[in-house]
Amino acid sequence: MMPRHHSSGFSNGYPRNTNTFDISPHRFQPRASTPAARRRRNLLTRLGIIAVVIVLIWFFIRPGSGTFTSLFSLGLLGSSGDVLMDTVRYYDLSNVQGTARGWEREERILLCVPLRDAEPHLNMMFSHLRNFTYPHHLIDLAFLVSDSKDRTLEVLVEKLEALQASEDPKLPYGEISIIEKDFGQKVNQDVESRHGFAAQASRRKLMAQARNWLLSATLRPYHSWVYWRDVDVETAPFTILEDLMRHNKDVIVPNVWRPLPDWLGGEQPYDLNSWQESETALALADTLDEDAVIVEGYAEYATWRPHLAYLRDPYGDPDMEMEIDGVGGVSILAKARVFRSGVHFPAFSFEKHAETEGFGKVIPIFLILQTHADSGFRWLNEMEAERLAKEAEEKEKQEREKKVKEQFSDTNAQWEQDKTQIQNLAKEAQKEREAESQQGSSQDSKAAADKVGEKSNNNQFRVEA
Repeated sequence: MMPRHHSSGFSNGYPRNTNTFDISPHRFQPRASTPAARRRRNLLTRLGIIAVVIVLIWFFIRPGSGTFTSLFSLGLLGSSGDVLMDTVRYYDLSNVQGTARGWEREERILLCVPLRDAEPHLNMMFSHLRNFTYPHHLIDLAFLVSDSKDRTLEVLVEKLEALQASEDPKLPYGEISIIEKDFGQKVNQDVESRHGFAAQASRRKLMAQARNWLLSATLRPYHSWVYWRDVDVETAPFTILEDLMRHNKDVIVPNVWRPLPDWLGGEQPYDLNSWQESETALALADTLDEDAVIVEGYAEYATWRPHLAYLRDPYGDPDMEMEIDGVGGVSILAKARVFRSGVHFPAFSFEKHAETEGFGKVIPIFLILQTHADSGFRWLNEMEAERLAKEAEEKEKQEREKKVKEQFSDTNAQWEQDKTQIQNLAKEAQKEREAESQQGSSQDSKAAADKVGEKSNNNQFRVEA
C-alpha cells in the first residue's frame, strides 16, 4: 500500500517541488479556455461592433435626422418631436398662439360652459352644439356643474352620450370633461333673484371662482382658443366661432340682445356688462368701499357708461370692431395664451369690479406690471404701448379742444351780442329815416299851404278888381 505522503515529492498526482505552489486537492483549479471558445467569443464581439456601427449610421443618414438630438434624447423623442414613450409628451406652445383661420390650421378650442340648475336649457344648448360649423373634433367640451338641485348632471350625461354616439361622423366632439363642485351659491336661478341688485356682488364673485376652477382643470397645452358660452343662449349664428375668430383678437365678444315678442319690440339689449368706461363711473368707484362691486343696469350705480348694446347700428357693418373696457360673459372668445399669461376672472373686488367685468379691468393692469418682462410677454407689451399711445392722443386732443375753447370762448354769446348791436343800429337807422320822412312831410305840407294861400290872395284881388 502506497503511503498518503511520500518523500518522492508527488501527492495526488501533482509533482511536488520547491518551485511550485502547493494546491490542496479540495480546491478548484480553473482550466484555460479552449480554442473553440475563444473563437466563439471573438465572433460575438465582432458582431456586436458591427451592430453598433449600423445603428449609428442609421441615425446619421436617415431623412430628417439632421442633429444629435435624437441620440441624446435617450429614445424618448424622435427627431420630429414624435413621442416614442407613452409616458412622455412634448408640446411646442409656439404652435398654439391662435390665428384668424384656425379651422384651416386645425387649432383646438376649449368650450367652457358653467351650469347651475340648467336642466330646462340643455335641449336648446345641445341643438346649438349639433349645428356649430367649426370642426367638432377640434372642439373639447368642458362643463362645470355646481350648486344644482335639479337633474342637470344626469341630463347632461345623457345628452353627451347621445351626441358622441351619433352615426354622423361630423357630430362627435373631442375630449369632454365634466367637473362637479359646489361653491355655496344660494341665489335662485329665476330672473328676479338672479338679476336682483342685492345678490349681484356675492353672485359675481362665486361665478368668478367657478370659471377659474373650470379653466384650470381643463385647459390643455394644445388648446389655442377658449370659448365661454352661457347655457341659456337662445339664438346665435352657427358660424359664431369662425365669425369671432376671423377678427384675430386676444379677447372678443359679440353684441348680445334678447329676443322678445313682436308686441314688445322684438328684441332688447341683454348683456349690459360690455361697456366703455366713463368719468362718472370712475368718480363713483372712488366713493365706494374696498369690497364693493359695481354692476351695470341698476339705479343704485348710475355710471352713465356707453353700453355696447346701444352703440350698434342695426343696419351697419356686422364685422365692425369697437373697443370696450367691460366684458360680458354670455359669449367670450379668447386666445388661450391670455389665460396662460396669468389673466383670470377676479373672484374679489378688483377696481370695484368682479368676474367678467373685472376680467376686462385685469388686462390693462396686468400689462403695466409686465411691461419689463421677457419676450414671453411681448404681445402684452405691444398692447400696453398701443393703449398708452391712444391715451396720449386722447389727452392731446382734449388739450387742443380746451385751448381752442379758451381762445374763442363763448362764441354763441358773442354772436348774440353782435346781433343785438346790429339790430340796435338798424332800429336807430330806421328811426332816423322815419324822422327825416316826417320832417320832409311837414316841409312839403307847409310849402303846399303857402302855395294855396298865395292863390287865395290872387283870387281875392281879382274879385275885388
